[in-house]
Amino acid sequence: MQTIADALHISKNSVSQALTGKDGVSEETRRLVIETAERLGYVYSEPRKKKQAGHPSSIALVASEFAFSKGFFGEIYLSIERECSRRGIALQIQAVHPEARDRLILPPFLQNQTVDGVLILSHISTEYINAVLKTGIPAVLIDHHHPHIRADAILTNNRFSGYEAVSYLIGLGHKQIGFWGNVAFSPSYYERLEGYLWAMDEAGLDVNSAWLVKDAVEEAGDVSARLAKMSALPSAWFCVNDGLGFLLLSSLQQMGVRVPEDASVCSFDNGHLSQISSPATTTMAVDLAKFGQKAFEQLLWRLNHPEEPYVEVLLPTTLIERESTKRWP
Repeated sequence: MQTIADALHISKNSVSQALTGKDGVSEETRRLVIETAERLGYVYSEPRKKKQAGHPSSIALVASEFAFSKGFFGEIYLSIERECSRRGIALQIQAVHPEARDRLILPPFLQNQTVDGVLILSHISTEYINAVLKTGIPAVLIDHHHPHIRADAILTNNRFSGYEAVSYLIGLGHKQIGFWGNVAFSPSYYERLEGYLWAMDEAGLDVNSAWLVKDAVEEAGDVSARLAKMSALPSAWFCVNDGLGFLLLSSLQQMGVRVPEDASVCSFDNGHLSQISSPATTTMAVDLAKFGQKAFEQLLWRLNHPEEPYVEVLLPTTLIERESTKRWP
């Protein structure tokens, strides 16, 4: 597409629009693009729209290297793979390296329009995701959304889930509850903070700014250093993920704070760390297999309904009560 764009002195996006039959270019430009493609010996998939209205032959799963390295997303990938296998659809996978992300270098199967749809797993960058969307290939986001991204998304109901977790702690008798997370890392974490604030406000409980950690780093040293600077500690903590919950629980114990006798800890995701910590951590469980299934189904729906408004599907979570929380006092 870039070669054709350079030959005609137009943008690559205009070439994509011309080859995929989308609006945004004149019929004259569309004709020139197709003629140039044929003259240069390129073969393009003219019946793309017909394929969208039927059965896709190939879709892609794209995520950052960081996301693919996290076990949390493994079950989502396996669920998508099972759905593709069951329907005879080829699945192409691409881990996006930070350099490719920053330079907006798309995988060849997106540049060459050789897949019918794309699933974007978690956060890469807003600019990179929008570059994917500009190809015109139907896309669905998984566990990520942003006001500047116009696409379907399958999400956890983070606000309600954060609210439920903190309400659970309040129901145990806790009135001093801290928050631990990095809300700038993901909209999901910011929404979980909103759920925390909602539950605290509804219960008429004050939020102590000293216990409101909104820029946490998922490293043991950072967690320990922040705790050491606090003159007093709350009786309970809500953490935005199991990794921070594991580190917080361990750091409290190293300080001599007993969990759950002196402090309760509730985290989010029901990942491996929440299950192997000692004591095991109460957490909000996410149905990862359902994530993959719903994302796949939404992509098939989008292929058949390209003009429908974008939608966001919010999946509920389930509170799993374990030994890290207890009634207070």
